[in-house]
Amino acid sequence: MRHVDCARCGVEVLAEKNSWQHTSVQWNTARPDAVCHEYRNDPSLTLRGARVGRCAALRESIAAAAVDGRIPVSE
Repeated sequence: MRHVDCARCGVEVLAEKNSWQHTSVQWNTARPDAVCHEYRNDPSLTLRGARVGRCAALRESIAAAAVDGRIPVSE
């Protein structure tokens, strides 16, 4: 897993791309709603299992990291 910072809020997560379609994310905070605007605005996103891929800005930051080679993509 590689460190990725969200381009919008700056939260740091660990991310891994098992393919272009599959992404694993490990949050470094138990409270993403404390830093992420999307989680703060939609409390349902903090339900167990719902955090991965729900924040559009974080998803875009991870995709950009994969495209520019900061995160390897297994195929």
